[in-house]
Amino acid sequence: MRLLNLNRIFSLVFMLVAASAGHVSRAQQPPRTDTVINDGWTISPISDTNKKAERTAVTLPHTWNAAYADGRRHYNRETMVYRRTLDVTPQMAGRRLFLYFEGVNSVAEVYVNRRTAGTHKGGYTAFCIEITDMVRQGGNDIEVWAGNALRTDVLPISGDFNVYGGIHRPVRLIVTGRDCISPLFYGSPGVLVRQDKVGKDRADITVTTKLSLKGGATGLTLRTSVIDASGRMVATAEDAAGGESVDQRLVIDRPVLWHGRENPYLYTVKVELVRGSEVVDCVTERTGLRSFSVDPGRGFFLNGRRYDLYGFNRHEDFKGVGSAMTLGQHEADMRLVMESGATMLRLAHYPQGETIYRLADERGIVLWSEIALCGPGGYDYTGYVPSVEDNARQTLREMVYQKMNHPSVCFWGLFNELLAGDEEPLRQYDDPVPFVRELNDLCHRLDPTRPTTFATCVDQRYYAGCADLIAWNKYFGWRTAREEAAAFFDGARALAAGVPVGVSEYGRGGSIAQHADPLYADGYDFPGGYHPEEYQAACHEGYWLALKERPWLWTKTVWQFADMQSSIKDEGDTPGINDKGMVTYDRATRKDAFYFYKANWNPEPMLHLCSKRFAVRRHAVTDVKAYTNLREAVLYVNGEKIGRAKTDGVCRAVWRGVRLKPGENTVRVAGKNGKATLEDVCVWTLKAE
Repeated sequence: MRLLNLNRIFSLVFMLVAASAGHVSRAQQPPRTDTVINDGWTISPISDTNKKAERTAVTLPHTWNAAYADGRRHYNRETMVYRRTLDVTPQMAGRRLFLYFEGVNSVAEVYVNRRTAGTHKGGYTAFCIEITDMVRQGGNDIEVWAGNALRTDVLPISGDFNVYGGIHRPVRLIVTGRDCISPLFYGSPGVLVRQDKVGKDRADITVTTKLSLKGGATGLTLRTSVIDASGRMVATAEDAAGGESVDQRLVIDRPVLWHGRENPYLYTVKVELVRGSEVVDCVTERTGLRSFSVDPGRGFFLNGRRYDLYGFNRHEDFKGVGSAMTLGQHEADMRLVMESGATMLRLAHYPQGETIYRLADERGIVLWSEIALCGPGGYDYTGYVPSVEDNARQTLREMVYQKMNHPSVCFWGLFNELLAGDEEPLRQYDDPVPFVRELNDLCHRLDPTRPTTFATCVDQRYYAGCADLIAWNKYFGWRTAREEAAAFFDGARALAAGVPVGVSEYGRGGSIAQHADPLYADGYDFPGGYHPEEYQAACHEGYWLALKERPWLWTKTVWQFADMQSSIKDEGDTPGINDKGMVTYDRATRKDAFYFYKANWNPEPMLHLCSKRFAVRRHAVTDVKAYTNLREAVLYVNGEKIGRAKTDGVCRAVWRGVRLKPGENTVRVAGKNGKATLEDVCVWTLKAE
């Protein structure tokens, strides 16, 4: 008998163990991995073509033009090249790889190992590219050419906001099996939840799942479950999986309804692609079940109850980072929105990052989401030309499919301030109305469950048949906002022919570094660039007095949530900034107008002394004002009790003709909330004339 070669036996055993371990490792892999790849990127200008060109390390989200250069207001619109090495591991062998870009402004060209992988037009919607056949094991070169130059075939071609260039939202690497729920369907999650009929006793929904099957497509089943917040499965469906799309209808008995800030209740929809006992792929989406409607005489209704919609227009723009906002900055914005008591946000003027939609779902904030079909907004050219139509259709499809699962989204916006009225613009520019009507029809086919709307600053009758709802961007005088708003919106309602009317934008600029006293003195007015904080607050008081008396307005959204960059602006204390925000560009300071709305919208007891930043005074006699939702407040100046003032119908307590002494004056207001005392204090210094 021959002796066995022990070395060979050991080698065979080792190979079998290694093979077995590798098999187990692959079997234990999750059906899908979804990894953020925001680090490891570099950037350089496309104009620097030298192979040895200096490259700057950056972390996504990123934009290259978050600040004006050399103190000039204009901003650069060019092309930059982002690069990164992508490591493809042995565990990815035989699997499919996708790059998911949440937003690249404004046009992206993606290359993998120097070969073209894909192109996307439009910087405010997501897109996904499969790179399975373009990569190899080990390091792979990913290159993204991002350009924000103005193009008449890419939205927006106009608008009063800066278009920041770059990969300004996160990037993810998605790895799946050969058969998967497709991430390629217009950048959507591949799982689309449509709410067919929702009531307190029953909710009927349809879950449409988009499939990409390359592994033979035999013996596959699609299993969909609806899970409540406690983890209990409340509905399920199981169907054979084949083709590119599967519709499944599910019923949830006695659902807990998503009811805005009162109860933002969310369900999880879990969709599994199954072969035998193996889960081949899995996608989970959260949604809330609700019904809503708009009545031209009574406003917005949520789950059969009137629900007042008021809040802000919000741009994706933060000092120092532009539109490349971090998770923490989005969360900070939402905390301020919640503090104000707002019930709604209009996401102006483009679909925004996924984070703000998720936060709105979780906090119960109703959203108006719109595409970037924007009019001039102060620029000397149009917001519509026929060459942009294909991109508008594409962007609308992407927005609807990407955001339709969010219960917070109740309105699809089709355009903002496109000129199509008041005679002269009609003669000057291409008429956008036929195309907007086409977009309206398309939107209803994509999602028949939500109404369409638009924001206009010209005669609404030119837009008859363009959307289900009307909303106005109207800016009235510092002193006359109440009277003008009341007259205008009563007139707009009378001409609307039964279509619900809302207020999409209103307000005035306000600088925390500029102040005025006495307020509204005879013959005292300001040049366009001077925006005293006191005048902004007084203007909003006038607007709100008119708007709160008109409950039939389906929405009332302030322009705007926070200061932002706009290169055409030359007003307030900083050129290139639109200062109509309720908070400053860096979110560090809440303006007086913010506290005005907080007093009116948020029932939590509060007291705010106005004009605290107006620290140096020239007039010995002044009015003192506080915003509070308490019944009354008491004013003290230099420790002396001046008197008690009751709050009026818009939460103002005012003391007229208060006299200051030369030098420093300590001003304090106080009010009782049960046994607790609220107070606010500041020091004003009176300097001699």
